[in-house]
Amino acid sequence: MFDVLIEWDRQLFVYLNGLGSRPFDNFWFYLTDQKHWIPLFVFILVVVFKNVSRKEFLVIVVFLGLIGLLTDQSSNLIKEFFGRLRPNNDTTLDNIRILKYPQSYSFISNHASNSMAFTLFVVLLLRKKIKTIQWLFLWPLTFAYSRIYLGLHFPLDIIGGFIWGATSGILHYKGFSWVREKYQLQNSSNR
Repeated sequence: MFDVLIEWDRQLFVYLNGLGSRPFDNFWFYLTDQKHWIPLFVFILVVVFKNVSRKEFLVIVVFLGLIGLLTDQSSNLIKEFFGRLRPNNDTTLDNIRILKYPQSYSFISNHASNSMAFTLFVVLLLRKKIKTIQWLFLWPLTFAYSRIYLGLHFPLDIIGGFIWGATSGILHYKGFSWVREKYQLQNSSNR
């Protein structure tokens, strides 16, 4: 069963990776680089700031930092544990487009786990105040596909990253909710 799943994953990777074409390469290179998402992060922080008290905002910033640190580092540990080769290092794959050549392991995707954890935390935080906040999930989906397009991750790496990121996002949100309730941060005046 596991072998069938891995073969399905490899075939899906070959198909999705094969959808790429040279005219779009620079676009996907741009999207996969975290620094190009900084304007989105700043925008999200501004939206959060406008929708919570100052005390809440400071605690939220701490939790977002924890998400970045803990989700990223735990994803690295998971990679080392499973030791799955990236598609660009898998010599048994034929006819694939490889545009980057990192040597680290593949399962799970740090990009997928970090972006999903961050997004889910923010969506849970603002879902009652901003009805369209669910559109933010387009970011991790786009970000994660860029990893397949560039030949860096298999689809199961992305799915595993999303599952781990969602778990992390929920746990961090529960932790934040506990702190908010314990210290009555929500009852603070908004400014």
